[in-house]
Amino acid sequence: MQIHDLPYSDPGDPDVRSGPRFLYWLGRSQLTGQLKSLSWGLLHHCAIAGLPLAVGFAVQAVIDRSGRDLVLAGGLLFLLGVLIAVGDTMLHRTAVTNWITAAARVQQLLARKTAELGSALTRRVAAGEVVAVSTGDVEKIGWFVEALSRFAAAATALVLICVGLVLYLPSLGVLVAIATPVLALAVLPLLPRATRRADLQREKAGRATELASDTVAGLRVLRGIGGEDLFLGRYRRASQEVREAAVRSARMWALISAIQVFLPGVLLISLVWYGATLARDGRIEIGQLVTVYSAATLMLFPLRNVEEIAMAYSFSRPSAQRAVRVLSLRRSTRASTVDAAPRGDLYDPVTGLMAPQGLFTAVVCGDPDEAGRLAERLGGHAEQDDDSAAAPSVLLGGVPLDELPLAEARAAVLVQDKDPVLLSGTLRELLDVPSSGDVTPGDALAAAQCGDVLDALAQASVDAGGDPMDTRITERGRSLSGGQRQRLALARSLVTDPEALVLDEPTSAVDSHTEARVAAGIEGLRRGRTTVAFASSPLLLDLADRVVLVHEGTVVAAGTHRELLRDEPRYRAVVTRETEDEATAPAARDGLAVVDGLRQARTAEEIEERA
Repeated sequence: MQIHDLPYSDPGDPDVRSGPRFLYWLGRSQLTGQLKSLSWGLLHHCAIAGLPLAVGFAVQAVIDRSGRDLVLAGGLLFLLGVLIAVGDTMLHRTAVTNWITAAARVQQLLARKTAELGSALTRRVAAGEVVAVSTGDVEKIGWFVEALSRFAAAATALVLICVGLVLYLPSLGVLVAIATPVLALAVLPLLPRATRRADLQREKAGRATELASDTVAGLRVLRGIGGEDLFLGRYRRASQEVREAAVRSARMWALISAIQVFLPGVLLISLVWYGATLARDGRIEIGQLVTVYSAATLMLFPLRNVEEIAMAYSFSRPSAQRAVRVLSLRRSTRASTVDAAPRGDLYDPVTGLMAPQGLFTAVVCGDPDEAGRLAERLGGHAEQDDDSAAAPSVLLGGVPLDELPLAEARAAVLVQDKDPVLLSGTLRELLDVPSSGDVTPGDALAAAQCGDVLDALAQASVDAGGDPMDTRITERGRSLSGGQRQRLALARSLVTDPEALVLDEPTSAVDSHTEARVAAGIEGLRRGRTTVAFASSPLLLDLADRVVLVHEGTVVAAGTHRELLRDEPRYRAVVTRETEDEATAPAARDGLAVVDGLRQARTAEEIEERA
């Protein structure tokens, strides 16, 4: 895999049993790239290891006054220089490729998991943690994958050099061969403590990132209640905790680096002292001493890879664990036994909610959070704890959504939550979504009462020639009002024209006149298609073919809006916001009936006529 071939057609099925297993799977998935990097690394290190031999050969040639040997030594040095340059260049190229492709693979896996879980992801994992994993953590994971092959090449080169020195000059080679493992393993006792400090730093950094993400997301609310200073103080304290943890972690790694400088220095001093004694006694030649000393000096370079792989693993392991926490989340599914997309009634066995095929069903819940959870469950995105049994699946035409492939389930049932997101781009791009083709963007915009939005976009158009469809919408639609964003999102949902459309408070951000027209537009455009709307507005409820009251997680009443308003006190309490005292007062009920009649007016003209 090369960088220009990204993204992967299939990033694979990761091993998410633990962070180390995930790192092992990631390295194994890029075995070809690892072998390439290992090969170039061996060439690079072995060429460097050959320099002492050539230098020693050249020194001995000068001592022996042999011009032929000196020329051969010069040619060997030139060849080794070329091999070092080529090996270093290609090692860096392949290693960085491993880094980038590993990071890209992890990001693709995270993107696929996000698409699979939808809005259920942020209910099970904090949004800030997802951001931290997809940004900083993927870089650290990629660093470990990149360092792994270079470490393998360095370790192999160290073994070859030690064996070569033992065979070349046993009297000094044995000393180097014994000292090398000691130098490489001397820092192992410090690694657990360094790892714990790195884990603590990553944990505190993740909390700070989550706090910053949540603060930015709720900045408008914080300004409204004057809570900016409070949250700013919390973030400052969290930042200071991260700084202190980073300093403590850096101290430990500084100690590890100091040990890896001090011990090789002791080895070189010992080697020079002992070698000089042997040379003085005539037991070895000067060229041999120079060769062994140079080889031992150059061994310090591959030894640095031991420290790097330890650091890379210490920092990437908690990052991999965080990635595993996200990637291990599952959507409850069963083996698919369905040949075609189902059609029919939408039924939730948990609450007993039934949305008949082809009808407009309104659902009233006293608890908005309960309504949101029920809406998500109708779309097959039910929240499930890892230690709890899976709840019964929602049925569409008698077929469990869990038995459908994810793409077919989402094409059959579309859920629009109460806070939909508009991606940046033109309005034409916003409405260019997978759809049945039976509903045009113009029809959807008209049903969602987006005329004023189109006028505003046309006036804001600079490069689109006044065409609102080609006007760019800023990120998350920040240039639009809440009601305009909500209606554009509704139009996008209507364009898709799914078999079943679930809307959670589709008119909560618009005024009553616009709400009446939007409700009528939804009812008209979706006639003959299954539509479920969670709402408590009489204007929308009066247009529904069927209204269902859900109380404490169970359907307790069903009928038309007027029937439930007359016969069901719990329904009337939710819809009219009446208190218990008002519910028992006949005069109050009569007054509420008048107010309800006004609320049920479908257009501004009807309201004026009744007034």
